[in-house]
Amino acid sequence: MMSSLNSITDLRSVGFGQSVPEYSLCLLHWFATTVDFDNNNIILLTFDPNRGDYGSHHYRNDEQLLDPLPRGYRYYTIGNIYQDASLELPDYVVESDIEESNRARIIIRVRGRNAVRTIDQVYITQHYEPYEARGTEYDPQHTYRVTTCLLRVLRKFSLHLNNINSLALRNRVHDSQLSEIRNIPDCLL
Repeated sequence: MMSSLNSITDLRSVGFGQSVPEYSLCLLHWFATTVDFDNNNIILLTFDPNRGDYGSHHYRNDEQLLDPLPRGYRYYTIGNIYQDASLELPDYVVESDIEESNRARIIIRVRGRNAVRTIDQVYITQHYEPYEARGTEYDPQHTYRVTTCLLRVLRKFSLHLNNINSLALRNRVHDSQLSEIRNIPDCLL
């Protein structure tokens, strides 16, 4: 069963910045600050994954990593830093000293093909390690569902502290650093 990430504590528990690379967290932070939320806590798509924005493309789920799609939905993967795109990922996502920094991906489940498209599921994942010779398959051991609540927390953290790296570097986020995000109302899960 796939784990859900609902809080900073959950990120720590799965080893973000350790077994889950720091660049995955940078990608997740970017996503949280790029999408919009309506008054009902629905995630609104702010870019066009069909156009390849931010290294995105249709994800067929061939390896059955995720649940089968209901009618009218599509999966997209986001985060290929080497894919030509009309909208590019910011430097803090793509610039890394780590040679394997293109392994991280976000997968979204999108409903609708009209002017207003909504996202009802978000996942953070990564490709297998190169030595595992699995090609472009995603590693189910490092795939997590990300809740709307965590996305909202990451947005708030970013807006007030402007230092997402402190979340990833050996889990050195202190309670005093998180004091500004403690008053977030319960999110719809």
